[in-house]
Amino acid sequence: MPDLVTVFGGSGFIGTQIVRALARRGARVRVAVRQPHLAHEMRLMGDVGQVEVVQANVRDAASVARAVEGADAVINLVGLLYETGRQTFKAVHVDAARTLAQAAAAAGARFVQMSALGADPASTARYARSKAEGEAAVREVLPSAVILRPSIVFGPGDDFFNKFGEMAVISPFLPLIGGGHTRFQPVYVGDVARAAASVALDPQHSGQTFELGGPGVFTFREILDLILKETGRRRLYAPLPFPLAGLVGTLCAPFALTPVAPPLTADQVELLKTDNVVSGQAPGLAELGITPETVEAVLPTYLYRFRKGGQFARTAAGDAVA
Repeated sequence: MPDLVTVFGGSGFIGTQIVRALARRGARVRVAVRQPHLAHEMRLMGDVGQVEVVQANVRDAASVARAVEGADAVINLVGLLYETGRQTFKAVHVDAARTLAQAAAAAGARFVQMSALGADPASTARYARSKAEGEAAVREVLPSAVILRPSIVFGPGDDFFNKFGEMAVISPFLPLIGGGHTRFQPVYVGDVARAAASVALDPQHSGQTFELGGPGVFTFREILDLILKETGRRRLYAPLPFPLAGLVGTLCAPFALTPVAPPLTADQVELLKTDNVVSGQAPGLAELGITPETVEAVLPTYLYRFRKGGQFARTAAGDAVA
């Protein structure tokens, strides 16, 4: 019988792609979410009956255990970009990760923890510290767990390129935080999905940590240049030194109390003080047999919606998306 994989956080941007990748490899997939009625479309990611949606709350160990029961592997994708109320980095990235690892251990299932490139217990950013603490909590329970550390993940529905693409539509300026020198190694969501499916279904990767980065390294400014090129817009850059950006992030904190995501947080500014590229000291996509997609090849397939004339509008470079 095909492996059964329980995916927590499977209805999100990355999770949807991972569920699809698992289904393509013939696995049975159980998507564990807090509100199943909002994730009914997940059943369409595979053949009839291949993908099921169940209710689970990572704060409730009993519901987690039910979702993991009978699973051969468990993937944890639950995470936050900013804190609000009881949804803190510690609660979600550390405590919930430990609960899921404990349930996987009790069920005898393999475990995959989605972390982040830059996870560091000594980081000045709470996000990065909590990701490192989550890794440690998981490994304490299950030394055989596989850790995935992607750089910023791009693709249709991402929270990075789309955010600045939208900003370029409504604002004559784009913020050049910290001078725009921070380096990133963007990785395509489809490649991250293939990596997650591979390590979840293959026991030979037990206990390894993978750093996932794409084939290109870009500074923050170069990423903004790419976005403007693909959207056919000309915008001025507004230099925003880190201290001033941190103040802006602090002033945006009240947004966390509303349904609208804060445009910037002080903790995100702290993250931008450190490059987000693979170290070269850990295996990556190549070791999983994955040839990564380039940013330049994928961005035109979804950033066209921010062009004035839509998909078939020509950019400043004179090209159009067919």
